[in-house]
Amino acid sequence: MMARQRFMQRFAKWHIWLGWLVGVPILMWTVTGLVMVARPIEEVRGDHLRAEPALIEAEGLVFPAAKIGTASSIALIQQVDGPAWIVSEPDGGRFRYSARDGSLIPPLIESEARRIAEAAYAGEGTLEGVTYFPEDVSPMDLRAPFAAWQAHYSDGTNVYMRASTGEVVAIRSAWWRVFDFMWGLHIMDLQEREDTSHPILIIFAALGVIGSLLGCILMFRRRKARIKART
Repeated sequence: MMARQRFMQRFAKWHIWLGWLVGVPILMWTVTGLVMVARPIEEVRGDHLRAEPALIEAEGLVFPAAKIGTASSIALIQQVDGPAWIVSEPDGGRFRYSARDGSLIPPLIESEARRIAEAAYAGEGTLEGVTYFPEDVSPMDLRAPFAAWQAHYSDGTNVYMRASTGEVVAIRSAWWRVFDFMWGLHIMDLQEREDTSHPILIIFAALGVIGSLLGCILMFRRRKARIKART
């Protein structure tokens, strides 16, 4: 009997020490999870800030088959200067061709980036500036391996366009950046915010599970002891 009591006391100490060790991560996971679900995911993604593109008239479209060669994918999209074919090549290159005359359209310049952003943005902010980012200097709220233009609005929204094709690849609201920071804390990866399976996260999650199991066992044992004491 005394040996069992000593064992349970040691058990309780382990639970306390584990509680101190994983208490902060568990609180962090709870708080970050609460923040991330505070708003609908559609609002986080900025769907309400994205304007619907104009419809494409199929009549008279020109497809530049002779200029394309081999492609991994081809898509027709509407842009501010008319419809364009977006061509992805097997080596990862991405280009656009006019669907009106089949000519190759050059990469974005600042004036076109402004017009594309204004056509894509449906919020109430005003455009404050347009910035070019080369592929090796991607902004934290884009994290993409290609060159892009960023249009920044007064409400904190950033509209990102792929420099080579003019595609609107992301609309990042101020709340998206809050969500993204909380996500980084949640998975314990503030630098890249992509790795959901690294040793630190796995170890703390495992310790949290062990601590919870110890707590459940102690709760059950104490409840059983109280019942016996009453009888």
